[in-house]
Amino acid sequence: MYDNLPDKPIICVDATCFYASCIAMLENLDVMTVPIAVVGNLNQAGSVVLAASPAMKKRFGVKTGTRKYEIPKHPDIRLYEPKMSFFLEMSMAITRLISDFVPPEAIHVYSVDESFVNLEKTNRLWGSPEDTAQAIRQAIYNQFRIRTAVGMGPNMLLAKLALDLEAKKTGFAKWTYEDVPKKLWPVQPLSKMWGIGKQMESNFNQMGIYSVRDLANTDLKRLERAFGVMGTQYYYHARGVDLSNFGEPLLSKQLSFGKGQMLMKDYNTRKEILVVILEMTEDIARKARESGYAARTLTLGLSYSKHAMTKGFYRSKTLKNPTSDTMELYAVCQELLDKYFAGEPARQLSVRITNLEPERNIQLDLFDGDKVKRKTLAHTMDHIRERFGATSLLRAASFTKSGTAIQREQLIGGHSG
Repeated sequence: MYDNLPDKPIICVDATCFYASCIAMLENLDVMTVPIAVVGNLNQAGSVVLAASPAMKKRFGVKTGTRKYEIPKHPDIRLYEPKMSFFLEMSMAITRLISDFVPPEAIHVYSVDESFVNLEKTNRLWGSPEDTAQAIRQAIYNQFRIRTAVGMGPNMLLAKLALDLEAKKTGFAKWTYEDVPKKLWPVQPLSKMWGIGKQMESNFNQMGIYSVRDLANTDLKRLERAFGVMGTQYYYHARGVDLSNFGEPLLSKQLSFGKGQMLMKDYNTRKEILVVILEMTEDIARKARESGYAARTLTLGLSYSKHAMTKGFYRSKTLKNPTSDTMELYAVCQELLDKYFAGEPARQLSVRITNLEPERNIQLDLFDGDKVKRKTLAHTMDHIRERFGATSLLRAASFTKSGTAIQREQLIGGHSG
């Protein structure tokens, strides 16, 4: 089945413990031996660890997501707040270094600490793709003292899987289509595979699918009936097949707008929670409008406080008509919250819109005067915020004790600069 499939030397480069490594470089520390934790806010006991060095994880069990109050008091431990502007500068510097090996169009920046690189035309300059990958790793370490892991594959998907499932332990791993049955199919639980979250894993488990091998050998039509076009992609991804072009999203319909927020205190009531949800919905609706999209599906996620007796939820609703209207999307959030909120203290929220359609393709009902007015008002508000800043125009709820918009606007990437 692998005949005529893309077979290019693609690598996925991951900067190991990126935030902690950047701090270690600034402080002249060894990230491998010194227990370092980057904490969102050192003045708040409930603030979370954003990154931990290998020594911090191994010696003290502190990892990403650990709360500050859970970090033991020990003289060897070094705690730092994030320097997001510096982290972004470092990310760009690493990308510029990679561009010494390949042209800019051969680099696809996936996240602040991870990039895909097409090594298709590097043989004459740097030797084999494997040699080039190792040269890039060494150059990043020589210049920045940041270690990297690299996965290589014939497409972006297999490069990413080689990185996540092997290279993060060994430093470098190359996967081919022939490796899929022996390296990918045994993976279990399914959420260990890139692109499959806990909720989708649960959906698969209910169908009797527990490993990637099970998924690869499930009848394609059964998956399509259950999950539509995504069922097709899960089927082929379980076989290592990725038909996207370099730089495109690995999953079709992956284009989305979302926001997640770790709350700095317990939010106990529906009213408090809805204040933050409204702020988040406002942000993602504005991004959708600015990009010219409207959403058909909205997903609300809520995680409870550590000591709650109930699991959180991650639920979606698909709308009859796509929209980028803040209050229409907020109404869906309210509906989902009322249906699934268990009344326990909330500590983390997320709102995401997917199944996006170009807004220009959507006919506006000219007989619905309120909708026309809201659309005009929304774009006017967007223009004001773009010109004078995100907090130049806020809803009244953001000025209550539950509001977080003003505080977040003072941060870069959600953290201090």
